[in-house]
Amino acid sequence: MKSSERLSDIKAMSDDQLSDEVQKLKKEQLNLRFQRATGQLENSSRVRVVRRDIARVKTIAAQKRSAK
Repeated sequence: MKSSERLSDIKAMSDDQLSDEVQKLKKEQLNLRFQRATGQLENSSRVRVVRRDIARVKTIAAQKRSAK
């Protein structure tokens, strides 16, 4: 999925959906960290992508809260 498509999907989410998305991404980040620690991680760039996605979702959630 392209970045602009992903961004528009995130902006369309409600506050509850955004918090669920953050939880899902944090769980994925934890799994990726375990995989890296045990040497099973094949796509190391995914760690960076997930970390940035978490920041992106949190930023949009903060913008929505401040707009209210």
